[in-house]
Formats: sequence, C-alpha cells, structure tokens
Amino acid sequence: MRMRTIILGGLAVLSIFNFAFAQYIGPNAVKTYSTVEEVIKKPVDGAEVSFQGYLLKKVGNKKYIFSDGTGEIRVDIDNDIFPNVAVGAKTKVEVKGEIEKDFLESPEIDVDIIQVMEK
Repeated sequence: MRMRTIILGGLAVLSIFNFAFAQYIGPNAVKTYSTVEEVIKKPVDGAEVSFQGYLLKKVGNKKYIFSDGTGEIRVDIDNDIFPNVAVGAKTKVEVKGEIEKDFLESPEIDVDIIQVMEK
C-alpha cells in the first residue's frame, strides 16, 4: 500500500512538471500591423496596434484623425489618458491600442496609451 502511494504521488508530481514546461510553438494567430494603411485594408477587430504619427484634427468628443504618413484613421482617446501637454498637428505622438471594427463602419483605433515623442 505504501509503495502504491509513493508511485501515485511521484506520477502526480511528474505530471505537474510536464505541464509547467509545455509551450506553444506553432504560428501566431494575432495579427500585427505596422502601418495605418494595413489596418484600413484589412482590419481585425481587437487586434493591437502601435503607431507613430500625428493627430491631424479633432472631429468629435474624444475623436481625432490620426496619420502615420501611409493613411488616415479615426482614433478615440479618452480625456484621462490624453497627454498633459499641448498637442497639435505637428506634434509627433505614439498611440497604442486596439482596432474597433463594427459591421458596416470604417475601423477606428481605441487608444489605450498616447505619448508625445521626443523631438
């Protein structure tokens, strides 16, 4: 009986270690984007993005037009994350967030982080 308990306990410990070292090595299902142009051509709802560019103009409450030089896209920036410095159309910023693509609507970026780039 004691030997059986030891063997079962050992197997349990080994199975725990086996799961701890398991890792996925297949292709990445997360779409990454390097330009606004790519987002406009084939947006994937919820995909994360990080772009550097300019806020060209304000078009609504918390809504701006952003351009990285390859295209323009609407971005949604909450007031509590907007930088505490003056930002104009010539101020280079980095925006990080995710794509929001609703049915029959153009994509936009829901910004989680915005920071002014050093000159």
